Amino acid sequence: MQRPPVPVVAMVLPPREDFSPGRTGAIGLLVRAASAYGRFAPVVLGAPQAAPFADVSFRPVGLSWLPLGRNRRYAGGAAAALRRLRPALIEVHNRLDLALFLARRFPAIPVWAFLNNDPQGMRGGASPAARARALARLARIATSSAYLRGRLLEGVAAPARPPVVLPNWLDLAQVPTSPAEREKVILFAGRIVADKGADTFVRACARALPGLPGWRAEMIGADRFRPDSPDTGFIRALRPAAAQADIAMLGYRPHDAVLAAMARAAIVVVPSRWPEPFGLTALEAMAAGAALLVSSRGGLGEFTAGAAVTIDPDDPDDLAAALRAVAGDPARRATLAAAGRARAREYDVSKGLARLDALRADILAAWPDTHTSPI
Repeated sequence: MQRPPVPVVAMVLPPREDFSPGRTGAIGLLVRAASAYGRFAPVVLGAPQAAPFADVSFRPVGLSWLPLGRNRRYAGGAAAALRRLRPALIEVHNRLDLALFLARRFPAIPVWAFLNNDPQGMRGGASPAARARALARLARIATSSAYLRGRLLEGVAAPARPPVVLPNWLDLAQVPTSPAEREKVILFAGRIVADKGADTFVRACARALPGLPGWRAEMIGADRFRPDSPDTGFIRALRPAAAQADIAMLGYRPHDAVLAAMARAAIVVVPSRWPEPFGLTALEAMAAGAALLVSSRGGLGEFTAGAAVTIDPDDPDDLAAALRAVAGDPARRATLAAAGRARAREYDVSKGLARLDALRADILAAWPDTHTSPI
């Protein structure tokens, strides 16, 4: 008996999202993991890449002739690629305006959006009226945290298709095994920008390290997720203070090197002062078995509560006190590491993709039978 064909899902990336080894940010990592698992046939559409992931079915999106800027031309190029692909489902990552554009172009195919940033800062989501229209026009909207869901629904009356929370996932098989004895390293890993609390980390370590013999601090990251990231004014201003505190600023490192550093470090700090939409770096640190010190802003507190030490990202003294307490207490570090690993298992890619596939199936099952309409 012949098996029914597997539905093709087109996973459309944002126009400026890198999707190649060593250059990929959080959204690209999530999409790559999602394209390797599940019961659908995923095809990733994105901006042309010099060397996209070899284990992913990837279609480059060229820019169309449409006027009104690069985003609009990318949307036109995505529509052209989708006409050739003819998927059963269109899944747009992190761009409400792009999802709405494609929903208008493909009325016979369900189009849904998966948001990993604040919808109120997106085209198509700035006002309550715009968000209400998006919720009405798209087959579904999912957000990576309850915090983002709240931002989407702020000022919006009860929609017919309420948004769902679909937490980020992590492939635990990709997390390196930790050594028997972790290094006495306090690690910051992420973008070196004010929003991520990089300056608070430097000030706190400068105050804590003199009282922690044998310990050192390291910072991995740059302004952007690529080896040619610019040396910004913020980084240049931070570098002398880090050097004076004997903090090693290691610059950009590819994702596998970041995970390896987390697996060696005794403590990882995620002092984000902006409301993190989810906070994948914190989840990676927990999975790697580091004792996590973390801000609770945005979606961070939704999965770190009870498995990490919460700190104030605007108070270097608070972070310094937490560093001294955790660094000086091996038993507490071990307890935090065990709690973090247990919590991270709840977000393994197998569970995350099961939730994703269930949502995809629900969308397809609820969609009107209009597939005979011309594309």
